[in-house]
Amino acid sequence: MVKAIRVHELGGPEAMRWEEVEVGEPKDGEIRVKNTAVGVNFIDVYFRKGVFSAPLPFTPGMEAVGVVTAVGPGLTGMKVGDVVAYAGMPMGSYAEEQIIPARVAVPVPPSINHNTVAAILLKGMTVHVLIRRVFKVEPGHTILLHAAAGGVGSLLCQWANALGATVIGTVSNEEKAVHAAQDGCHHVIISTKEDVVARVKEIIDGKGVDVVYDSVGKDTYKVSLESLAVHGYLVSFGESSGSPDPISMSDLSPKSLFLTTASMLTYTGTRDELLQSAGEVSANLASGVLRIRVNHTYPLPEAARAHADLEARKTSGSILLIPDN
Repeated sequence: MVKAIRVHELGGPEAMRWEEVEVGEPKDGEIRVKNTAVGVNFIDVYFRKGVFSAPLPFTPGMEAVGVVTAVGPGLTGMKVGDVVAYAGMPMGSYAEEQIIPARVAVPVPPSINHNTVAAILLKGMTVHVLIRRVFKVEPGHTILLHAAAGGVGSLLCQWANALGATVIGTVSNEEKAVHAAQDGCHHVIISTKEDVVARVKEIIDGKGVDVVYDSVGKDTYKVSLESLAVHGYLVSFGESSGSPDPISMSDLSPKSLFLTTASMLTYTGTRDELLQSAGEVSANLASGVLRIRVNHTYPLPEAARAHADLEARKTSGSILLIPDN
């Protein structure tokens, strides 16, 4: 038996319990992994609250690094002792040990720290999807990014800056403004004190931005639309403040705007797509384009406290849960 965080009913952080679970042995095409570092992402909150559905009870978490402790019958290409990472489905990373399909595991080079990989893989692949697949950021583009000091926001600022884009970011306070600027955000707007649309227009001489990356949702949807240039793209990849009100086509038509949602999972659905995206993240990490800030670590049994801090906007950069192995 090992221990894991379990959710038996939907609700707040207190819905997560630290319990013993049976892991079992891996079947065909599976591996068992002893986790050494677990990434925390806002999508974990969505599942805990029921924004996204999962059969109860469940173990949350979609990102981890660990050591392979067993492989399924006849599996080749992986062996006991290998270090692997995964980001995405299946859920279950808030656990000391778990079984995952071998096809979702990415090998981790010995030169890369486990905490670094757990902090960057899902967020980094999300950024890759956002700025290289959904809307391909090129030199000269101007982008607006909400939550610029968050885990995804931090990496997106760095990567978009390196691509030659002008990055405008919103944050909630001065401390986060400093972090965003350090990560390559050229113009930081404190949304709790400034008129975001007015500041965007001021920064770019009355024009709109080419693309808005919005993970906030309800509180920022109108601002995002008003900040876009003609033929601009609004890319929604989260709803931390809740779902926007129903969207009318008339909101888009005056400037012929594009609206799309983006999920990393649908862009890394094949093994080739997964390895390509993970490889891009690793290459940019190795070259220094991406730097990861692990500002918050919690013991795995204290996942509820990590979620409470995340939802209260007390965190910046990446958050990790550390199993006591």
